Amino acid sequence: MKTDHSASQTPAPPAANRGWTVTLAGLGINLALGILYTWSMFKAAIEKEFGWKGDQLNDPYALCCLVFAFVMILAGRCQDRFGPRLTASIGGLLVGAGFLLCSTTTSYGVWLIGFGVLAGTGIGFGYSSATPPALKWFPPSKTGLIAGLVVAGFGLAPVYLAPVSQYLLGTCQVQKSMFILGIGFVVIVCGLAQLLANPPSGHVAGAKPAAGGTAPPPAAAQATPTEILRQPTFWLLWAIYFIGAGAGLMVIGSISGMAKKSMGELAFVAVAVMAIGNAGGRILAGTLSDRIGRRWTLMLVLLIQSVLMFAAIPVTGSKEMAAVVIVTLAAVIGANYGANLALFPSFTKDLWGLKSFGMNYGVLFTAWGVGGLVLPRLQQTLTVRSGGNYTSSFLTAGLLLLAGAALTFRLQAKRTGAAPANR
Repeated sequence: MKTDHSASQTPAPPAANRGWTVTLAGLGINLALGILYTWSMFKAAIEKEFGWKGDQLNDPYALCCLVFAFVMILAGRCQDRFGPRLTASIGGLLVGAGFLLCSTTTSYGVWLIGFGVLAGTGIGFGYSSATPPALKWFPPSKTGLIAGLVVAGFGLAPVYLAPVSQYLLGTCQVQKSMFILGIGFVVIVCGLAQLLANPPSGHVAGAKPAAGGTAPPPAAAQATPTEILRQPTFWLLWAIYFIGAGAGLMVIGSISGMAKKSMGELAFVAVAVMAIGNAGGRILAGTLSDRIGRRWTLMLVLLIQSVLMFAAIPVTGSKEMAAVVIVTLAAVIGANYGANLALFPSFTKDLWGLKSFGMNYGVLFTAWGVGGLVLPRLQQTLTVRSGGNYTSSFLTAGLLLLAGAALTFRLQAKRTGAAPANR
């Protein structure tokens, strides 16, 4: 009783400060795990040093995306049951192990295991443990903002990892670069994991709903994965997530190759600027969705992204296009892609509560993984068949995004106990 009484008397400022510490730790973990988005930098070096060709150059990245997504279900369960600290530490160790394994060989099969399976699993464990504890410290009116801030780290990572990777690849080549990065991941992720914590039992982070946005889900909305899989709303969100994430990953995985046509060795700048847009889009979309609602924000994001895909056709098709145009386009495409990673966790909390948030979002996040496997591979195939031209890829992505935007209108009719999220 004494312990419970002390916890209940904890002043608001210390609790709020602890919440921001957890949020920043989650952001830092994602800053390390965002190495996934620099694959386009490694791809060119791997082709040159290892002699890989065609789909081989994209397969470790695509497999990593798929494993990352599906492991989120197991990792989410681990986070829900054992807490974020242990889950994130496991993630850091697995990513480090995967990179260290890759540093020992040029074998395509071993890279599939190291980067695709081990690193993908580690990223899933680390990523799944960063957002849930942060959301639990804050009221529903800040759900979008906090989710956006935490996941912004994953998108922002290439801002420093792109030039770091460029330097390492230029001085150490691929295998030694993987060794250095692997050691770094273990130290950073496992260290920051110790700052993650759920609020004490009985902690109430406020119940005031966001203006025009969300309301805290009632007890009935504390759904389990089995329950959400029976809801049409889940499958509708899954399809939209597949489109929004997959279309963005079609571009992100190849932006370096696209930019090299006009920017040469400075193509890493486009990767870094896209990362800034990616991170900024997560925070902006999360904050906007707290104000105008998730559904309207999601529809706006998909429509803008579709227009950008069509606009990218003449931009990437020209060898004399000004670098500033390519960089600007990369930044805005990155922002709209990143918005998905803030909106869908917020949808998950709004509709199904925090009790099983880790597993619920893990199940929904499989859409990101399937999209990351199918659509980038489709892009690679279309690009090879067209002799290096990206027109068919952008056209396909643009049409899919229009379809996704149309599907958001169906969300208006779906009511699951947290209906304000769909306004």
